[in-house]
Amino acid sequence: MMNTKVRYALRTLIEIALSEKPEGVYQKDISFNQNISNKYLDSIISSLKVKGLIANAGGKRSGYLLATPVEKITLYDVYTAFEPVGIVPCINNPSICVKSADCKARKYWIRFKEDYEKILSNRSLQQIIEEEAYE
Repeated sequence: MMNTKVRYALRTLIEIALSEKPEGVYQKDISFNQNISNKYLDSIISSLKVKGLIANAGGKRSGYLLATPVEKITLYDVYTAFEPVGIVPCINNPSICVKSADCKARKYWIRFKEDYEKILSNRSLQQIIEEEAYE
């Protein structure tokens, strides 16, 4: 299941991408339009900024614009703004499992993670927006 921050971040990015305002989209407007508490949105905005997906349009009190072209942002980028892709914890951190060295399922989980990363990387934000527009 996709966590809430990733889902809300995708909605946030779509709203920013669809805006034609040169001053960007204000956080209070995203909060209202997407029904996300402003406090919860703070951490989402912060992570998207750190990842380089959005930036302030002007000064500190300006709205947000995409910092990366819409056709280059993928769900993988959104997901990894919050956490690394992990299917089972021992793949990203083998030291947490005593069976990592001789686990008979380890190669399967590694391939599963790689396949999942490909799926997350398969569609751009632009494609997601276009697919929604034609439904």
